[in-house]
Amino acid sequence: MALASMTGFARTQGTAGAWGWAWELKSVNGKGLDVRLRLPGGWEALEPVLKPIAARALSRGNVSANLSMTRAEAAVSVRVNEDVLRTIATSLRRVAADLDAPPIRVEGLLGIKGVMEVAEAEESPQERRVAEAAVIAGFEQALGELAAMRAQEGAALGLVLNERLDGIAALTAQAEANPARQPEAIRARLAEQIRALMDTGANFDPDRLHQEALMLATKVDVREELDRLVAHVAAARAMLAEGGAVGRKLDFLAQEFNRETNTLCSKANDVSLTAIGLELKGLVEQFREQVQNIE
Repeated sequence: MALASMTGFARTQGTAGAWGWAWELKSVNGKGLDVRLRLPGGWEALEPVLKPIAARALSRGNVSANLSMTRAEAAVSVRVNEDVLRTIATSLRRVAADLDAPPIRVEGLLGIKGVMEVAEAEESPQERRVAEAAVIAGFEQALGELAAMRAQEGAALGLVLNERLDGIAALTAQAEANPARQPEAIRARLAEQIRALMDTGANFDPDRLHQEALMLATKVDVREELDRLVAHVAAARAMLAEGGAVGRKLDFLAQEFNRETNTLCSKANDVSLTAIGLELKGLVEQFREQVQNIE
């Protein structure tokens, strides 16, 4: 499977009958999958249908999905309420006869409220179903385009992460070959420190000094940390090659990288080894920052 980023954007649009629709999808980093839908009034019933579709297409990320709907001008129907018109006309004729007024004209009656009814043609259930199906299909298309962009971004991130792993592996090899961590160098440094103590004239137990020296040599040995760094690099490379939703695993591995480099720096018994450890910490932090973008 391809490696995917959690950052992306997609837009789709189309028409269905009298309706025009447009989807805009944006996604950014997130611990889990959070899909937030913004639907216009009257279209909220689609939310329970759309969210499971998004969950099948994406594993992680904060996704904002905005739907815009426009409707063409609907046909207008005009109806004359003849019953109301007759009732009003009868009453007016009677009043006109009593007052000896001129007869009432029909066009004058049509302006009376309730005589003429003007209304937009109602949307049929079939037309609504067609529009909803088009909106759902458009959402799936937008999700596909979003996933494609996230995959493209993920491929670029994969290259960056592998470069950081190359740097970590190279620095680990430098630490492995560093003369300061060779047994001879450690023994020489300890012997020098012991001679300095003995030259002070204080009453030291040679056997106890020997034991303390062995314990100190054990404490400054970074063999375990270097072995773990090598193992972590191999594990990270395997995850990147595997692809898919490996972001959480890589994030955990980045924490382990950081733990080993911290220990390496604390155990370093030489300036050169400390410098390597600090450079390692910088690369590990860069690795961790980029991992935050992986799905």
